[in-house]
Amino acid sequence: MENTENKIYPDDIYRYFSQESFGSKSGMMFSSISPGYAKAEMKIEKRHLNVLGTVHGGAIFTLADMAFAAASNAHGTVAVAINVDISYVKAVSEGTLYAEAKETSINPKIGTYVVNVTDDKGDIVAIFNGMAYRKKNKLAIPEK
Repeated sequence: MENTENKIYPDDIYRYFSQESFGSKSGMMFSSISPGYAKAEMKIEKRHLNVLGTVHGGAIFTLADMAFAAASNAHGTVAVAINVDISYVKAVSEGTLYAEAKETSINPKIGTYVVNVTDDKGDIVAIFNGMAYRKKNKLAIPEK
């Protein structure tokens, strides 16, 4: 059943994103979600590495995209990506990666976000910029 109230609660947004299977099956999880902000993490495993022994760009992108999606949808209305880009600035092969998404602007139709992906030392591994189109549809929050 869809949440018809205007207010969205933190447990609602976590329940909503618990339906997302690609990231969770890839070993990614959220540590924080609130309107305009999200943080996700991924413990680096062999499955995340490319042929050079460093984390595959697709894994880093997916982690950043998950944080972007959560931050932009946590306002309670459906937000979909319309433009994204990523710059990879440091190779990493072990430890944990963290993707922290912060809203930089929002209006009724568009939201923009910067997601910094960092390693265990706090060094930036990648910088992701995302623009989301904000639809009028409310999020379909699953029942408890």
